[in-house]
Amino acid sequence: MYYVSTRGNGGKVTSAQAIKQGIASDGGLFVPETLPSFSDGELREMLGMSYTQRAVRVLGKFLCDYSEEELTGYCEKAYSEQNFRSTGTPAPVVGLNDRMSVLELYHGPTSAFKDMALQLMPYLLAGALEKTGEKRDAFILTATSGDTGKAALEGYRDAPRVKIMVFYPVDGVSRIQKLQMSTQTGENVFVCPVDGNFDDAQSGVKRIFSDEAARDYLNERGYFFSSANSINWGRLAPQIVYYVSAYCDMVKSGTIEFGDIIDVCVPTGNFGDIFAAYIAKKCGLKLGRLVCASNKNNVLTDFFNTGSYNRNRSFYTTMSPSMDILISSNLERLLYYTAGSSVTADCMKKLNSNGSYTVSSEVLKESTKEFCGYCASEEQTEGCIAEIYKDYKYLIDPHTAVGIHCAQKYLEDVGDTNKILCVSTASPYKFASNVYKSLTGKALTDEFEYIDALSEFTGTIPPKPLSELRSREIRFDPSLSCSPSEMLGCVKKAVK
Repeated sequence: MYYVSTRGNGGKVTSAQAIKQGIASDGGLFVPETLPSFSDGELREMLGMSYTQRAVRVLGKFLCDYSEEELTGYCEKAYSEQNFRSTGTPAPVVGLNDRMSVLELYHGPTSAFKDMALQLMPYLLAGALEKTGEKRDAFILTATSGDTGKAALEGYRDAPRVKIMVFYPVDGVSRIQKLQMSTQTGENVFVCPVDGNFDDAQSGVKRIFSDEAARDYLNERGYFFSSANSINWGRLAPQIVYYVSAYCDMVKSGTIEFGDIIDVCVPTGNFGDIFAAYIAKKCGLKLGRLVCASNKNNVLTDFFNTGSYNRNRSFYTTMSPSMDILISSNLERLLYYTAGSSVTADCMKKLNSNGSYTVSSEVLKESTKEFCGYCASEEQTEGCIAEIYKDYKYLIDPHTAVGIHCAQKYLEDVGDTNKILCVSTASPYKFASNVYKSLTGKALTDEFEYIDALSEFTGTIPPKPLSELRSREIRFDPSLSCSPSEMLGCVKKAVK
């Protein structure tokens, strides 16, 4: 299997080259030239497999230049019990009621769904360097809205032949997320806050990637740029796995019968998590509508309702900061599959120059065959946290609350007979202050006081990596932020 650029001019590369390179030479994103398929027989066979075995089977369809033995070794290390604290699987499915189930993706070392890919990705990159004969080391550059940064830092901590630098919006992440990054250990990791919002940080990273002089600077010092966020296919491919695994687990538990179609609702900002569900469906998984759930920054909701994507709007800092995004990079991949590379390239050119584009009615119709968009206000998010705990004694974080609220609205609107799977992307303790205030209406003074109070109020135990943050040493001063124009200078300092 070869990979091509969404913009049509990046040539064909292997999966290892796509993972090593991160972004195509024409600035587009890599996608499989042709999609593989899962037969009913293969899906039935996966019912009896562990998560690791399913991951090997699914990834083998997309990463054809990695052997089954290699993928098995990588997945066994990535999804070990040491890394994922759960009952028998890294990604358990919990039944909420007779219509709705929740896929919990936050049991990894950083308590967010990004761990599902970023515990595996360092092994894939190491393999890619070897397979492509790359003599230089990788310099991973990524922007984060909160969760990707910590997960990438933890995944690549002290990895050989890699340096990683993470940029995050100085006032656009929660205090816990900021502490997770500023206390990160590892000799090869670097963290820098950026003045502005996530889109400012992400645009700065993209400018550096496309800066020929910057690439030459790294090359002269024995490095090349690569990425760790979901623009890299090596980040996105492992996310396909948990939709396949969740479906298998729902069949095994008797929640559904094999062959039943389920809808999926995903809280998303950068569109990577829900796009992975789209790929799983295109490959034969029995998925119905894909409900794209947004917070107050509802640029994706507007796109699916109108066909117009417009980032020229107010940016809101919300209680679900990982979704505070106005430039959803992975939507480019959906455009490729619904409109082709020529239209995609034109839309991306308009987005870069004007901040907006509009697709044809035919493209919108094709997109909305699979997707629909809903959004939740801050008040609705807060109310959903309280409602779900009151009704089910089930604790959710604000991002998951956005998803569940939107799923409820979707079910009300369509009266669909399908059952729906809601993706839970982060531990409620990662956003303990907002969760506790939503449940009690009480305000406290310190983030760790909120963690302790939430634990006492609900009788649940906070993840150890979060509760232990209070005693960890600050390595990267969060007050020393840079402007977007200074980001390249920070990279050069780290390379020396």
